[in-house]
Amino acid sequence: MDEKCNGFVSVCIYISSYLSNSVSRSVSDSFVQIFSAGIGINYGQIANNLPSPPRVAILLGSLNITRVKLYDTDPNVLLAFSNSNVDFIVGLGNDNLEDMSDLIKAQAWVEQHVQPHLPQTKITCILVGNEVFASNDTQLRSSLLPAMQSVYRVLVNLGLDKQVIVTTAHSLTILGNSYPPSAGTFREDLVQYLQPLINFHSQIKSPFLINAYPYFAYKDDPSQVPLEYVLFQPNQGMTDPSTNLHYDNMLYAQIDAVYSAIKAMGHTDIEVIVSETGWPSKGDADEAGATVENAELYHANLLQRIAQKEGTPAKPSTPIDIYVFALFNENLKPGPASERNYGLYYPDGTPVYNIGLQGNLAGTPLSAPLSASNKTAFSVFNFLMLFLISCFNLRICQREGRRGIS
Repeated sequence: MDEKCNGFVSVCIYISSYLSNSVSRSVSDSFVQIFSAGIGINYGQIANNLPSPPRVAILLGSLNITRVKLYDTDPNVLLAFSNSNVDFIVGLGNDNLEDMSDLIKAQAWVEQHVQPHLPQTKITCILVGNEVFASNDTQLRSSLLPAMQSVYRVLVNLGLDKQVIVTTAHSLTILGNSYPPSAGTFREDLVQYLQPLINFHSQIKSPFLINAYPYFAYKDDPSQVPLEYVLFQPNQGMTDPSTNLHYDNMLYAQIDAVYSAIKAMGHTDIEVIVSETGWPSKGDADEAGATVENAELYHANLLQRIAQKEGTPAKPSTPIDIYVFALFNENLKPGPASERNYGLYYPDGTPVYNIGLQGNLAGTPLSAPLSASNKTAFSVFNFLMLFLISCFNLRICQREGRRGIS
């Protein structure tokens, strides 16, 4: 092959490499921009193979993630994120709720677990308990509001109440009715706990947090729940007969059902935040829909909605506020296989699927696996380039052959 041919092939290879890298960068940049828009991430640690907190701080910094939710007050994590721009929700576990009704014990907890990290680490919220009403423990249920009130009083006494808010998170099992969304109500057996709790939220102007998983609805009844409806894919959706509002995805319907339930309690001044939502990339044989492809679709489509600053049909001017679950797969979580496969990342820092997750773990670039659509695009492009090279080679050979005959 002569110099002209070599030059042509080199240009083809360069263009192919450049375009491939450009697409990869654009996907990654889009993801970073979405997280910059304010989405949060749940950082669970029920595992024995996760990267150290300082390495996680590097990873989240490279992705420009600025909101993180913990389930405890791990000092190693809070120290690793000191002097960063990350806002933290920290957790006070259910096993501490009964003690927190004692103001002295609540103050000791705040002074030991929260105050030492301020202001260098931006702790902006204390989550007092998690999914308390999913338990049948009446003592635990009764302890929740007094614990929240005590922690709030301590923050006031320490002059931290304007910096750190107090709330708790609920599973959607607190709803007695969720369809249609405008008819959302809380379970009758929980009203005695939720009415004063919601009054307290209104009083201190703190948000109402829910853990919402459309995946559960699909898994429990895949023959009746359209997969497209839970994955934000094109579908006919549903129209609320009372409000005539149209819903093209289940998550928005769930959020609005909670807003309706709160309104039925006499309040319209409380914001609903999704403290957890996600989709598992793997599950047991009886866990319908738990696949890498569905997890990729759920998160990619959700992130697009967030980037557009969408509100729900009932709250169109209030952009949805969401914390994705979760940062890593956690290998020690009990329960079905899906519980250990909600992560966006494997513990070694490799993205589980491609929604633009190209970050850095301890300074090393991490490349996301190509999605099916990107694989197709690259394959077609590379085929065309090889075809052009082959045609060029054939033309060179024919020309050289004619020269030999003459």
